[in-house]
Amino acid sequence: MQNEMKWRNEAANAYLYLLATMAFFGSAFASSKAVVGHMPHQVAAVLRFGGGALILVLLLVLSGRKSKGVRLTAGQVVRAAAVGLLGVFAYNLFFFWGLSLAPSIDGSIIVPVLSPVITTGILVVLGREKASAARIGGLALGVAGAALFFVGAGGVGAGADGSRLTGDLIYLLGALSWALYSIASKKVLVGTDPLRATTFGTVAGALALLVPAIPAMPEVDWTALSGSTWANIAYLAVGPTAVAYLFYYRGLRVVSPSTATVIMFTVPVFGVTCAVVFLGESFTGLQAAGAVVMLAGALLAVTQGRLRQKPPATTSGHTAADPADPVRTGPTGR
Repeated sequence: MQNEMKWRNEAANAYLYLLATMAFFGSAFASSKAVVGHMPHQVAAVLRFGGGALILVLLLVLSGRKSKGVRLTAGQVVRAAAVGLLGVFAYNLFFFWGLSLAPSIDGSIIVPVLSPVITTGILVVLGREKASAARIGGLALGVAGAALFFVGAGGVGAGADGSRLTGDLIYLLGALSWALYSIASKKVLVGTDPLRATTFGTVAGALALLVPAIPAMPEVDWTALSGSTWANIAYLAVGPTAVAYLFYYRGLRVVSPSTATVIMFTVPVFGVTCAVVFLGESFTGLQAAGAVVMLAGALLAVTQGRLRQKPPATTSGHTAADPADPVRTGPTGR
């Protein structure tokens, strides 16, 4: 009885950590859009993740005494860095590029909703997930919703040059990058310290982001950047990057990855709210319909209707879920 009560308390705290994480992730879309409005998207990306990498390195140093027994081998470091090129470099190159062309409200729907759909689809094709009727139906719904959303993006409010639709398609490439990262990082993170692995991956990705950013830096009038722009940059590095990471793994110590995925679908709620309130953005009725269909398909494909989580059978107070298993978790503005 005591173990069950303890688990319930830990689970409640875990849900709060995860919900706070999703709020950070959702707000990152609007905050990043505000930064992209004052500098090239390549520079905005490297500032956010350069700052995030520094914070993670600092956290790793401060936690060094507590984790002396957990070391990564040279091979694990290389693999973590390689995976970071997908999850940090490729994903954020597309993410910030999309923000420079389309509203943040579109990205806050496309990326967190379609990434799990793409991930599940790839795993089904590879034979690593069962192709059940519910899963196939969910994938079909997700694709249909995405098609509807993109048709809507090409209509009213798309701009004379069609930049909104182009930006949305680039967001889709970002979702694909994160899906590939999620699959690849599973093997890298299992059996390793998540903070160390993620730090190495983030540092590698941030260094790679420097390559396209350096030629664009002369375009930035640094003296003209407002205090609010710098505040947004600092917030992106601290909140949605470093703090959200810590909250995320605290939550996953108790809550299963599949349950965390369902909570992840609150990201569009936070993203849309921030985009509307702070940026005055909106989307078409057709896009709204497509978003609802996408969300329904994603939920069905990822969960297959199994949402309930049972208390663990162990006495340690933690579930058997692997906190380093990100395959069922999606991005978020990270």
